[in-house]
Amino acid sequence: MFGSAAVRYVKFDHGVAKPVDGGVIQEAQICLYVNGVELATFMCSPMAPGDLALGFLRTEGIIGSISDVRTWRVADNGECVDVWLNKPFEAPTRRIITAGCGGGVTFDDLAQTRAPLDDLLRVSPVQVTGWMKQMHQRADLYNAVRGVHTSALCDPGGEMLIAQDLGRHNTIDRLWGMAMQQNLDTRGKVLVASGRISSEMLSKAVGMGVPVVVSRTSPTSLSVQLGAAWNITVIGYCRGEQFRVYTAPWRVASVAQ
Repeated sequence: MFGSAAVRYVKFDHGVAKPVDGGVIQEAQICLYVNGVELATFMCSPMAPGDLALGFLRTEGIIGSISDVRTWRVADNGECVDVWLNKPFEAPTRRIITAGCGGGVTFDDLAQTRAPLDDLLRVSPVQVTGWMKQMHQRADLYNAVRGVHTSALCDPGGEMLIAQDLGRHNTIDRLWGMAMQQNLDTRGKVLVASGRISSEMLSKAVGMGVPVVVSRTSPTSLSVQLGAAWNITVIGYCRGEQFRVYTAPWRVASVAQ
């Protein structure tokens, strides 16, 4: 399976050793150039680097839509993405290295003021748990080798985009890159993630106009604070039929206020 590498390992079960032909998640280094200027280097999964590059440019505000991109191509070796814009570009001089799997990079100041989302979307508990279950069912790379994060952009009407990467923040960029190329509006959608919701992930979500963020695990203290400030419904520990709503619970039906 693309994105995985074949390995042979020894499995111990009750002290008994057994050789196994299996796989592990691939890790790659992908460079992003904009108008011929090196912008960032990602430690990521190697599949669909264009989705990651375009989504990253959108989450960082370097492009506003796919119409800002004149052309883009992935190098033959798959290790570089060249993006040429329809406008001048000057690389930022200050980089912020963020926490997270693979070490995310962002040029955004998470402390800057953002307007709260006024989206009136409401979801049911059945929808929330159903989206999580569907995402895990469609996480083919995770189901094959583990060691990879999955995120989904869910339309309450039924459509779902799936992105997988060894970095959880990379999955959000991939989703936005996919959405732009398909001319899908991300506003009013629901973001479902397998990994921890940290501040940089919530910053990407508010940029996408996503009013509901669901995680299988925990949000951080800063993401809860930002969720309250930005009027985002932050949901954690969505497992089976249970979950916890940390902010803006009014968007979820049957939640005690």
